[in-house]
Amino acid sequence: MSASKRIFGILLLLLLFSTSTSIAQKSKAQLQKEKQENLRKIQEAEKILAETAGKKKNTLGQLNALNQRIKTQEDLIGSIRKEINLLNEEIEENNQIIASLEDDVKQLKKEYASMVYAAHKANSGFNKLTFIFSAKSFNQFLMRLQYMDQYGKARKKQAEQISKVQETLSSQILLIESKMSEKNILLAEQLEENKSLFSLKQNQNQLVQNLQQQEKSLKQDLEERREAVAKLDKLINDLIKEELEKARKAEKTVTDASVKLSNEFADNKSKLPWPVSGFVSQKFGRHNHPVLKGIVVQSTGINIQTKEKEKVKAIFNGEVRTVAFIPLVGNTVVINHGDYYTVYAGLKDVLVKTGQKVTTGQELGEILTNKDGVSELKFEVRKSVTALDPQQWL
Repeated sequence: MSASKRIFGILLLLLLFSTSTSIAQKSKAQLQKEKQENLRKIQEAEKILAETAGKKKNTLGQLNALNQRIKTQEDLIGSIRKEINLLNEEIEENNQIIASLEDDVKQLKKEYASMVYAAHKANSGFNKLTFIFSAKSFNQFLMRLQYMDQYGKARKKQAEQISKVQETLSSQILLIESKMSEKNILLAEQLEENKSLFSLKQNQNQLVQNLQQQEKSLKQDLEERREAVAKLDKLINDLIKEELEKARKAEKTVTDASVKLSNEFADNKSKLPWPVSGFVSQKFGRHNHPVLKGIVVQSTGINIQTKEKEKVKAIFNGEVRTVAFIPLVGNTVVINHGDYYTVYAGLKDVLVKTGQKVTTGQELGEILTNKDGVSELKFEVRKSVTALDPQQWL
């Protein structure tokens, strides 16, 4: 391979590496963002866990908070693992480039040595002037002059190329040393986070065992909770059916504003803001009880566990249809969005009233914290009387 082709190959390799590096940097930035978000969630889960553990131990609220804390820890470890994998890929690419550069330096030096040897051998028999002036014609004289000039430039260029490749090689070695150091830091970080995860899971196992010993109390609390939620469901269903019946009897046509509001609400599916910060402690639909074996829980919405004194906010523009209080649930606000309704149950104080227009993000009230130190919002999304999975809308 000629020197010019070899240099072109080196430049192409470096270009490809710089392109992959820019992509890697973008991925790295995304992973760093993901990692920071996981750290934020860990801090939030820690606060919620501290509140539940500080009031009364061995509660479902504490278990939910601990489960969330474990999940965020696992997500953080996953982010660190992705960073390590990305670094491994970059290190492997660097190793390939270094190997290629080392091979090219050897080849360039070999070619340069051959050029020097050839020049020395030529000069030992006769000098340059003898070679030039022994030309048989003027054209040959000019060609020999040009040849000597080009030969000198080629040697100089070859030396410059060797120096350039050696500089690139040195920078790549420094880069890989930096990445190896970064990887070692991440490995140490991963080890520490794994230790924290192990400790959290030990606490989780102990808490579950303690709760299982309170089976009778848990079943009683569950039954009381079911009765309270049933009253809430009846309140919502009766309200919606009453509105539909009034509209039917009056043969009332749907207004353009109502249709527009319904369409805007539907268009924002999966984009609506969360009514409160925190985590989902109970999902929509049927699922097994977290402690009681053989017990299935049915939910028409989701429960969002949060911190004390958090403000609950409307997720979209609408009109307050009712404000009611239900024992064990707390204050409840139902907002109409055309064909859709949102339900916010578990408020301590309410800042809105029936018939009031509200906007996206407007505060509805403060979350209620129960005797166990659990602050939890029961949130629902409905289309008429049909309950929808809120997590698909937020």
